[in-house]
Amino acid sequence: MTTTGGDVRLTGISKSYGSFTAVHPLDLTVPQGSFFALLGASGCGKTTTLRMIAGLEEPSTGTVLLGDRDVTHLPPHKRPVNTVFQSYALFPHLDIAENVAFGLRRRGIKSVKKQVDEMLDLVQLGDKAHRKPAQLSGGQQQRVALARALINHPQVLLLDEPLGALDLKLRRQMQLELKRIQTEVGITFVHVTHDQEEAMTMADQVAVMNGGRVEQLGAPAELYENPGTTFVANFLGTSNLIPAEVVEAAGDLVVAAGDCKLRLPAGRCSAGSVSAGDRIVVGVRPEKISLTHADDADTVPAGRNRVTGTVAASSFIGVSTQYLVDSPGRPTLEVYVQNVERDARLAPGARVVLHWNPEHTFGLDADQAIDAGVGETA
Repeated sequence: MTTTGGDVRLTGISKSYGSFTAVHPLDLTVPQGSFFALLGASGCGKTTTLRMIAGLEEPSTGTVLLGDRDVTHLPPHKRPVNTVFQSYALFPHLDIAENVAFGLRRRGIKSVKKQVDEMLDLVQLGDKAHRKPAQLSGGQQQRVALARALINHPQVLLLDEPLGALDLKLRRQMQLELKRIQTEVGITFVHVTHDQEEAMTMADQVAVMNGGRVEQLGAPAELYENPGTTFVANFLGTSNLIPAEVVEAAGDLVVAAGDCKLRLPAGRCSAGSVSAGDRIVVGVRPEKISLTHADDADTVPAGRNRVTGTVAASSFIGVSTQYLVDSPGRPTLEVYVQNVERDARLAPGARVVLHWNPEHTFGLDADQAIDAGVGETA
């Protein structure tokens, strides 16, 4: 099959099953040659969206374009795409080389050895060509499935939770492998996952999905540092979200949260234009906060956001210690402190000052559930 380059463009695409809408109308462009992730919890519509690109689901509305070609109503085998699923679906009676060659042979191509060898080298399995799938580890089987899809030179490779069956250590290794392979072949990858770390590690762009809609789209660092909704703030890592009232809105925003005032850049408030008296939610990531014992409060540099509280609990997790701090009039705050020079005084019951650079504070619309996205899983 000849393929032409181009973006994947979804225009007004939606999917309903009777009265249930799995995907609300959305517009989405996946840039050519990018590693793109659809990220969200179970039931958010990410797999349905992928299946509409693959041709495995017929959209209720909208169009699917690959480059300038409208493929909305084409069957899967006539689209220049291949899909890799969580279940590798390898043929147990064929060796690895024949599994990889399967698509070429089905198209009547006789001379396949050179292409198969190149693909097995790409996925670093050249020395396993004559083994059967059962003789390989889960990660190796996943790479065979990848090679079998890539040998067809698809315009787009679709990956549906491809690492879900692997254990944590192997999954992390395969994340790096997938990114290496995508960079090497330059094919557009569209990857569905519920795993935030997986999406952040591999993708150039991430679409965070929630309830059949794209909640926010952007580069991983942008989504993490500047979440636009409470769902994204909570779903991508951990955020401390604090209800607050705007006190000053000229230049930087100054807000009152309980008995303290916090500052944040106006450009980091996604609630739009706000005025004194408006309610917003301010947020800060746990690793951005420093923790100082109350006895040393005078050492905290001027100009930082400050909150006082009492350590409620601490957990040593190797690279860092995680603290929960109770603070009057505010939710319990979470703080991650690198274990470089541990202060033994920071134990449950200790009075502390939490402080951070105002630039690391973000603001969100208060008309959202503050706990949206907390505890969301696959």
